[in-house]
Amino acid sequence: MNNRQWMGTLTITLALLLAGTAHAAPPRELPNWDQLTPEQREALSAPLRERWNQGAYEQRLRWLQHAQRWQQLTPEERRSARQGLRAYRQADPETREKLREVFKNLRSATPEQRNALREKWRSLSPEQRRAWMQAGGPGVAPPPGE
Repeated sequence: MNNRQWMGTLTITLALLLAGTAHAAPPRELPNWDQLTPEQREALSAPLRERWNQGAYEQRLRWLQHAQRWQQLTPEERRSARQGLRAYRQADPETREKLREVFKNLRSATPEQRNALREKWRSLSPEQRRAWMQAGGPGVAPPPGE
């Protein structure tokens, strides 16, 4: 099951579990995890359990590392990460490909190099950031003004 199919299954499962009656209006807000019933939590976590059990060692390790990093983020950093993910999902295929290349290059950078790039990125205006990304982005093209 690929990621898109899994997300679709998860969405449908959540919708079915949270549906009250056929005529009820959809809820404006969905409950937090702690507010779900044990049955709802089980239904939502079962697909993840299956993916975990079928995942290779490296994939499981990567998931654990992501989870540990996520827990260390502040609420503002989490909001920013979610916004970035939404922007990525809404981007056109060409932009996504450029972003994948940037992420690939950043993964191979040292922590010091990543910190320097992060500081440079923060110092740029939105127009300069767009120009840098159009030129190839961090790790591919030099920052504007260099």
